[in-house]
Amino acid sequence: MADEKQAKALVEALEKELTNRYEKISTFQAYYRGEQKLKFASDEWSKFHGHRYKDFSDNWVQVVADSPVERLTVTGIKPYGEDKADAESMRVWQANGLDADSQLGFLGSVTAARSFALVWDDPDDEETPLVTFEDATSCIVAYEPGSRRRRRAALRRWQDGEKFMAVLYLPDEVWKFERPVERRTKNEDMAKVDELLDDGWTPREMTSEPNPQPNPMGVVPVVELVNRPLLVDDPISDVRGVVPMQDAVNLLWAQLFTASDYASFPQRVVLGAERPMLPILNAAGEVVGEKPLDLEKLAADRIAFFTGENVSIAEWTAANLAAYTDVIEVAVGHIAAQTRTPQHYLVGKMANLSADALLAAETGLVKRVEEKQLWYGQALREVFALIALVQDNEDKARALRSGHMLWADAESRSQAQLADALLKLKQIGFPFEFLALRYGLTPAEVVDLLAMIEREHELDPLAAAGRMLAQQPEDAPPAEPEGAVA
Repeated sequence: MADEKQAKALVEALEKELTNRYEKISTFQAYYRGEQKLKFASDEWSKFHGHRYKDFSDNWVQVVADSPVERLTVTGIKPYGEDKADAESMRVWQANGLDADSQLGFLGSVTAARSFALVWDDPDDEETPLVTFEDATSCIVAYEPGSRRRRRAALRRWQDGEKFMAVLYLPDEVWKFERPVERRTKNEDMAKVDELLDDGWTPREMTSEPNPQPNPMGVVPVVELVNRPLLVDDPISDVRGVVPMQDAVNLLWAQLFTASDYASFPQRVVLGAERPMLPILNAAGEVVGEKPLDLEKLAADRIAFFTGENVSIAEWTAANLAAYTDVIEVAVGHIAAQTRTPQHYLVGKMANLSADALLAAETGLVKRVEEKQLWYGQALREVFALIALVQDNEDKARALRSGHMLWADAESRSQAQLADALLKLKQIGFPFEFLALRYGLTPAEVVDLLAMIEREHELDPLAAAGRMLAQQPEDAPPAEPEGAVA
């Protein structure tokens, strides 16, 4: 167990690392929302045109992030040694609204490289633990040296009005802290005074529960869902490589719009004339001098003026805007290749594609989704194990840690293709229950379907007669048909 000084030091160390991650994570999240500043433009171009496109973004980051998440759907978990999915685990999953909120957690991992799941008991419902997904800007987990799974501590931090709140989770206890929001003062001396008066994190005053309080689970109840993990470095966001290419695409669009505005029609220029002058007037309206006209202003107003001898009028043809769109299409193709996002998701061009060609085009995305099912599945098994620990069932927790996550099919196929594949599997002996799961039904739906089939058989008179015959002893005389005369 940690004393107050040790717990406070842990909070400060974890918060520092959380703060270091914040800038990169918030940047990726801003790009997902389409809040992107125009980059790579020259100072001259930005001076005259940058303000026109300050709110413009052609958002490919969102498409890249959404494409795998829409195919990540949890349908159940099968404990080790069991032949059916665990119904109680999925009841808790549904009761916490995780059929929807899990999508937010997966999106957070895809975008920010990590998200977190927190499991704790619900004082209002002892049978149903609370499970929530947390953002990477508010949570952090510390691991045992040399391990990527054994958790030593976790911190959850958020702002509540004028205070920051923090909860430190340890294997044996939970601490709750608070501190005031940092004050921003322009005077350096007053800033030093603020630092001296600010004691930092202090234990929160609790009236209904102790602080710290014991952790009955015996493990840190926060699980990290990592995206594309590495052996010796932080996990990688799916959109990290898209961000610089997105900046380039946005600039090309802005330049195309500018060229369309200025050079999409033939332009006329004046050559060789003297630079035009503007009169300078005094308060009485009398001319007291003159000044040259700002030629940069003329350029912004779509007038080209060249001084010199032999004044003449010339013309140049309209700009070829297709040069911009060609480069943009190449850039989008690079995004598709680097992120294994089907190109028809980005370009939107589909012409007479066969079912096999469409399936081949999405192979990269399917493999990307299956990789995420593998890594997220490890974390979700631990989440289900924590649910069992909250319910005081250690044997079930061990079976769930070694269990098997059930996901909806990552491939997108037509009903005709799927039915044909399932029929062939049926012909070589696969059982109906397996085929129903492959069709996309959840384990609960399969149970309902089998019950419906059983009720249909009970209503079938031929099936009922067959059951009667099967139940008769071998030496019994054959049953007389109904209505027969002796």
